[in-house]
Amino acid sequence: MTITQYGAETVLHCPADGPVLTGEQDALDLIGEAWGAQASAVVLPASRLDPSFFVLSSGFAGAFVGKFVNYRMVLVVVGDISAHLERSEPLRAFRRETNQGKQFWLLDTADEVAAKFQ
Repeated sequence: MTITQYGAETVLHCPADGPVLTGEQDALDLIGEAWGAQASAVVLPASRLDPSFFVLSSGFAGAFVGKFVNYRMVLVVVGDISAHLERSEPLRAFRRETNQGKQFWLLDTADEVAAKFQ
């Protein structure tokens, strides 16, 4: 894990080579790590998420993101999810909506992450 400062935001960056995250407890563990690092946001590689995260009807994305919302911590999932987006209009709509907010973003690149926190 690495920490980056973007203005007033302290951001915890998770490595791409960690275990696949599969449930709400994984979200709580990340939140705990962020709190321990005094971070207010977590950047998570899309590759770390179980593929069911990108199937909105599974409920995994809602439960996982919901933990971050409840604890008022920003979650940024970054990486190429184009294969999932091609198969799912609901996911495309979810991405459009959440990327306009301030709590959860689905972004393609690290440059987009830096721009969101500016």
